[in-house]
Amino acid sequence: MFEVGDMAEVIKEGKPAKIAPFDNSGLHRGSDGVIHYSAVDETLVAMLRRSTDSFGAAEAVVEVGGRRLTFTQFWDEAAKVAGGLRDLGIGVGDRVALQLPNGIDWTLAFFGTVFAGAVVVPVNTRFTESEVSYVLEDSGAKIALRLGDRLPVGESYLYEGASARDLAGIFYTSGTTGFPKGAMTSHENFISNIETARRVVPLPQGGARTLVSVPLFHVTGCNSQLLPALSLGGTTVVLPSFEVHSFLKAIIEENINLLTSVPAIYWLAMNQPEFAGLDLSGVEYLLYGGAPISPELVRRIKAAFPRARVGNGFGLSETASIATFLPHEYADLRPETVGFAAPPVELDLFEADAASGVGELLIRGPNVVGGYWNNQGATQENFVAGWLHTGDMARLDDEGFCEIVDRKKDMVNRGGENVYCVEVENVLAEFPGVFEVAVLGVKDPMMGEKVGAIVVPVPGSSFNAAEMLEFASSKLADFKVPQYVLTRNEPLPRNAGGKVLKATLKSDAPWGAQLR
Repeated sequence: MFEVGDMAEVIKEGKPAKIAPFDNSGLHRGSDGVIHYSAVDETLVAMLRRSTDSFGAAEAVVEVGGRRLTFTQFWDEAAKVAGGLRDLGIGVGDRVALQLPNGIDWTLAFFGTVFAGAVVVPVNTRFTESEVSYVLEDSGAKIALRLGDRLPVGESYLYEGASARDLAGIFYTSGTTGFPKGAMTSHENFISNIETARRVVPLPQGGARTLVSVPLFHVTGCNSQLLPALSLGGTTVVLPSFEVHSFLKAIIEENINLLTSVPAIYWLAMNQPEFAGLDLSGVEYLLYGGAPISPELVRRIKAAFPRARVGNGFGLSETASIATFLPHEYADLRPETVGFAAPPVELDLFEADAASGVGELLIRGPNVVGGYWNNQGATQENFVAGWLHTGDMARLDDEGFCEIVDRKKDMVNRGGENVYCVEVENVLAEFPGVFEVAVLGVKDPMMGEKVGAIVVPVPGSSFNAAEMLEFASSKLADFKVPQYVLTRNEPLPRNAGGKVLKATLKSDAPWGAQLR
């Protein structure tokens, strides 16, 4: 299928960085120009069969407060769900929507659909009714598996005809404007991300116990927790819904050694009264992503989880999850970045500005999905000549670090100077007392826009806006430092995917007087 080249050829074509922190062995560049893994499972079915053959009696999936299934039991039950779907008329390529909460049923429905040769459509349970209706109609889902309904069960069935490039899942994005777009995810996309996850977090075969506290309908929970753990013969412990005390209890009682969540969850956990008395030495890896993290919070995490190696992951639905990773050794040194291109991903910039070095981040790799379902226009706009145009504005330095500075459509234009909101947010997040922050433009008759910051202070802290701006002035060019600051006690408004709704903040913000 691919033209096989040695690693020297890959490096020559791939513009290598000075720092290469990951295992890049066994890669080849195909005739499509993309670097692929060699000697990996071809499909999700092959992956689970390999693990079941090797770890049949080991725990595969555990639902906190619910059932526990070994690999053999999980395989058998998924095959029966596949049979039940076939009895309902589901055939190869049909779409099956999963309107289910986190739990064993979600995982069985996922693999039951794959075993049937159909396409999984995870539905965000936080979507509005209109968004859910849109996803079901747009995907053409033939059936929806919903909360409260029993999973269909029939005679065991397994479709054996799938190949690496076949469509296996459609994950709908949750943009801040417009309707969601369905990222078409192939078996190879899933498998590539599994292998990447294993390389950035090198847990041994059979040794992973991961706690899924984020939604399985997102690529982080499904693609970078559930699937890699299954591939390793490890155990996925699923929290049906997030509650901080249940989260902490599960870490201890389930002997969790791999945690993945957003920074706010770790902050919340570490601020519980019982936290100081917990023995968390079993946690070997603690990963975060999805939002800026302050160096102070990184230091607190490392002190609170003394044996854990930390890491920051960045990715999109369109990259089947992981695109870059900042490993433990660089967590304190370069916290403003999202690390290095994860193998076998390549990064580049589109129309980079000569002065600032900022351009739109481009991503190429076998994890990049085939486009958007039923949306040729958006596919042609965002997937060009093998590269994904992410819409994220970024810098890439010679060492290989990638720094996300803003969304392409979310910059502040201050009198002709581009201010990248995420860059400013990352700096403000370092200031003591800042729990959440959003930077956005404030209309100005002379400058067009000025920079404003909406801050949610840490509860109980003595937050001082003037001191925060003084701190920011020591780290940012003067034109990037906010001139308006608004504090609020309520969390920032977010959409179903967790993205801050800046349009809502702009329309509601009573900015008051300019501070500088």
